[in-house]
Amino acid sequence: MQTSAKNKVKRGAMRYSDWMSELPPALHDIPLFNLAIPGSHDSMSYDLDISSPIAEPKRLKKFSRFYCVRRLMLKWGATQEETIIKQLDAGVRYFDLRVARKPDDANPTRLYFYHGLYTRTDVESILKVINDWAERHPKEVIILALSHFHGFDKRTEELHNHLVNFIKNLFGTKVVQREVTPTLRSCWDQRTNVIVSYDYPAKYHSHLWSKISYFYGDSMDRTKIESELSQVLKNRPSHCFFVCGLNLTLPENIRILKYILRMCDNFANVVRRSLPKLLPWLKQQASKKPNIVASDLATHEGFISTVIQLNAIK
Repeated sequence: MQTSAKNKVKRGAMRYSDWMSELPPALHDIPLFNLAIPGSHDSMSYDLDISSPIAEPKRLKKFSRFYCVRRLMLKWGATQEETIIKQLDAGVRYFDLRVARKPDDANPTRLYFYHGLYTRTDVESILKVINDWAERHPKEVIILALSHFHGFDKRTEELHNHLVNFIKNLFGTKVVQREVTPTLRSCWDQRTNVIVSYDYPAKYHSHLWSKISYFYGDSMDRTKIESELSQVLKNRPSHCFFVCGLNLTLPENIRILKYILRMCDNFANVVRRSLPKLLPWLKQQASKKPNIVASDLATHEGFISTVIQLNAIK
């Protein structure tokens, strides 16, 4: 990697706001499938609304009226701390965006993000923020992975049509068409820099990419996460985007009490203890060509720089 890019490691959180445009020319023509790209897991969870009803899990929805339950959901559901803009400025280029409709919302097409609780900010507002950033940074390619579509069941077609049309009209000609194999140079030449993955097969269009496979360890155990992802990288998908998720996953059975009953702890603190221990393993994976690497607390010191520097050996 060029010296100027390496020197940015020593600067502040803004050092990677234009890291793609500063990569050496040798990396401008390789498929983006083979570029190491930092991502954030449950990207909007910094915005969870403690006053909202519980979206999931289903068995806890009836406890939405209890503040203590919602507070617990917030403590263990917030996987990110920084806003979308700060994540972008810090170098994140892949966003895990889980879309939902709030029950009984007076606006028939208003949508939110969710992770246990719903977010305070609606989907359209956040996509507009991302679009504005993309216009200011035309050489930075952003990958948006929209999925889940919780609460769409009663008005499926109406809501999908509204969201797809909004995306198409908002990003316009900046959208990378899915028929091409994108490289940085091809995106720059065509003046495109937004890739939209939409995990709903009935709504595949030329401007929407299909689901991006997301591999993760499904565990709170760092060793298991490393083992699972090592197997993925041995048989890495080719000719498509894929995500290696370094994120931790709380158990879905009684073992979850081991974590959530720690009165002075929360999910962010657990990640702060575990993520630095995962980064040495990640550094060793450069030759295996990981593609998108996503994490909780993606702006935590060391994660983004470690992912970007994996490109130095490509």
